[in-house]
Amino acid sequence: MNRSWQPTKLLKALAPVSRPEAVDPIKEYRLLGIRLDGGGPFLRETISGSQSAATKLFKVKTGDFIYSRLFAWRGAFGVIISPFDDCYVSGEFPTFQAISEILDIEFLKLWFRLPSTIKQVEENCTGSTPLTRNRFKENFFLDLEIPLPPLPEQRRIVAHIEALTAKIEETKRLKKQIEQDSDKLLLGTFYKLISGADEEPMREIAPITRRPVKIDTASSYPEIGIRSFGKGTFHKPSLTGWEVGSKKLYKIQAGDLLFNNVFAWEGAVAVVRPEDDGRVGSHRFIACVPKKQVVTANFLRFYFLTEEGLEKTGLASPGGAGRNRTLGLEKLEAIAVPLPSFENQLWFDKLHVTVEKIRERLSQTYLELDALLPSILDKAFKRKL
Repeated sequence: MNRSWQPTKLLKALAPVSRPEAVDPIKEYRLLGIRLDGGGPFLRETISGSQSAATKLFKVKTGDFIYSRLFAWRGAFGVIISPFDDCYVSGEFPTFQAISEILDIEFLKLWFRLPSTIKQVEENCTGSTPLTRNRFKENFFLDLEIPLPPLPEQRRIVAHIEALTAKIEETKRLKKQIEQDSDKLLLGTFYKLISGADEEPMREIAPITRRPVKIDTASSYPEIGIRSFGKGTFHKPSLTGWEVGSKKLYKIQAGDLLFNNVFAWEGAVAVVRPEDDGRVGSHRFIACVPKKQVVTANFLRFYFLTEEGLEKTGLASPGGAGRNRTLGLEKLEAIAVPLPSFENQLWFDKLHVTVEKIRERLSQTYLELDALLPSILDKAFKRKL
């Protein structure tokens, strides 16, 4: 190792601090928690002393380094920032201050975001169960060894990473803004297209189609599922003919407009993709086949995910909440849909596809940005930044 980077145990770079206070029943306490994966402290709740089960709480100050004994193995480490000055934590949050001549506390925070550091933490956790009682004790914490460059180099690295992080966060903010703007564009364009259009019942433009499957006990039947909130189809495991038993199954084809009759009221509607073709669904999956040159499946799907479409689906799904709300077949076929010209529908579908491709590229960029910070941290602590 480069001599300018000294391996230093945390017990030589940090000083434990404890500011215990007996709980006063008439005093208010702002209690903090710590997010996982290096997310830092957050205000969990504000309570009166009379609501606290603890008899003693611990005050924290700006610049303190704290961690959660219980969730250290999940990266629950952080630095107290000024909005949380004079807040409180329970005794499950060991607290430390940096020895300023040796360690920049922000440098330490970055080190605890390294996967290799969290791996060391996890190896030293003890408890009765692997998921809920893995407490990371202070003796193991203080025994960890951090590679420390001189303070000016620590501060340079911190400043560099903070600048890069700010750019990453700004890019993410712009992505979210673009997504919101694209949603407004599509919705505004859609409502202009259907303004003044004649309405037609679903039975006339996309009637329900059932394709019963004859069950063979020696065969298997791959099932389809639909996510709520317009999140599309997904593939369920295949059922054997024996598992199907007396249950009725229906074949699903690419291009169908498919509803889950239990959750249609919360947007469980999708267009069946080519890779879904030939899968099966129970009676709860209602396939509607759009008439050619009359209406497109994608146009219908978009309509049924608008506020107006969801309201109509909800009214056609009487009952209580959850599984007690079932979309009726006759009620679905009676839903009236505004129908602009077929050419305008095709134009809107192309616009929708273009917007979705942009969103997919943005989502890929988002994933790349999420992977960028760990890469930057790794380079920083390998002295390659």
